[in-house]
Amino acid sequence: MKNLKMKFARMEKDISQIELANRIGVTRQTIGMIESGDYNPSLKLCVAICKELGKTLNDLFWEEENDENEEK
Repeated sequence: MKNLKMKFARMEKDISQIELANRIGVTRQTIGMIESGDYNPSLKLCVAICKELGKTLNDLFWEEENDENEEK
């Protein structure tokens, strides 16, 4: 599932994928794959992303029950 919450949070902060990647020590491709739903990040990486974007784990990585129902 795409992580649009993360993408929008990054865009709100006016941070590019490259800049976010550099700040947390991963590649731009990793950020792109997380946003596109092609990579499931570790908890440590999720926490680092949240700290950089000023969000909580729930804000960026928790799937709401309504979101899951819409996918089905």
